[in-house]
Amino acid sequence: MALVGLNMVSFALIDPTTQQILKGDEGLSADGIYKVDTKDLGSKTANITGLTGSSTKRYGNNVAQMVTYGAAAPQIAWDGLNLDFDTKQKIKGFTPDSKGGWLPADEPAHIAVLIESGSLSGGSIYFGFGNATAVESEANVQTNDDNKQIVDDALTISALDTIAFGHKPFKLYNSADTGFDEPTMLKEVFGGYVAGTGTGTSTGTGD
Repeated sequence: MALVGLNMVSFALIDPTTQQILKGDEGLSADGIYKVDTKDLGSKTANITGLTGSSTKRYGNNVAQMVTYGAAAPQIAWDGLNLDFDTKQKIKGFTPDSKGGWLPADEPAHIAVLIESGSLSGGSIYFGFGNATAVESEANVQTNDDNKQIVDDALTISALDTIAFGHKPFKLYNSADTGFDEPTMLKEVFGGYVAGTGTGTSTGTGD
């Protein structure tokens, strides 16, 4: 099934031990989920690698008889246009000093990520990462010339073991599947999340 476009990327902070979503001041929003939508000018790319571990051929009678694969180690190279500054620092695990500064923590924050794409067959395909960390490894600041030099927001996200996924690092969802249930998906990906009335955090198609 071919993927079509990048509809939405959503983040949440989670407790590193319980992997339950953090809300309010401890999290990224009142209900915990932060959608990268038009207020942030959206996401450009979410390049996912490492969905399958490295392969090893196994030989018998002088020919390859089978291939074994190591554990998956997904990474996401996420690129956004204008992610809210404070939100990005929280996603990385930085802490504010109450003087306008943000300091890197000894350990990165633990986050959950949901990436929504479309499909040629209709509906949405979701990549859920219920436990991950994010880093911003560089900032290539450039002088303006005849054109304004804009540096995108770029995060490298590494997926970890997720309790809700049976200790796997990711889970795929297909909205066209007869058994698909969006609230159940959100509860799994975002550590026990339950939508409140009028929260407006339904993933759906991006703004």
